[in-house]
Amino acid sequence: MAKDEPRVARRRRHLRVRAKVKGTNSAPRLCVFRSLNHIYGQVIDDVRGHTVASASTLDPEIKSVVAGRTKTARSELVGSVLAKRALSQGINRVAFDRGGYKYHGRVKALAEAARQEGLKF
Repeated sequence: MAKDEPRVARRRRHLRVRAKVKGTNSAPRLCVFRSLNHIYGQVIDDVRGHTVASASTLDPEIKSVVAGRTKTARSELVGSVLAKRALSQGINRVAFDRGGYKYHGRVKALAEAARQEGLKF
């Protein structure tokens, strides 16, 4: 297997997911990106083309708390902070965009934490 094949396969899956998942004014898209060490989440209104809320393990308020935690625990924290930020903007329903990743591990932890904070998928 060539070095770039997993990235190409994820990109292909992401395009397939994005063909079906659209963010609207009433239900923006919650998009997840997972790198080797960090996880990022954005709530995006595709109609206007604006990011409504975002959170990642690199945010200053999260970065100080996540030190020494597992990647899954960090993802849970990012999901809960992202949900709080979205709820403060008046958004309580989102369309989940897993970004071509399996709904498993860190992606699942972020989504479940956001649900627990009150976001509806």
